[in-house]
Amino acid sequence: MSNAAEAKTAPAAASAAKVGEDVAKSGAKPPYSFRLGWALFLLALNFLMAAYYFHIII
Repeated sequence: MSNAAEAKTAPAAASAAKVGEDVAKSGAKPPYSFRLGWALFLLALNFLMAAYYFHIII
């Protein structure tokens, strides 16, 4: 019974040792500034639409 349990977890243990090995290690940062720019733009647009809806602006 223990051999069957080991056989089921052996592939998972083998793949766990390889996690992240095939990822490029260039040290580049993800483009969070691009996402942040769009998020701030959409948030500003949301406030503008809310101000129009509540008749704060014409």
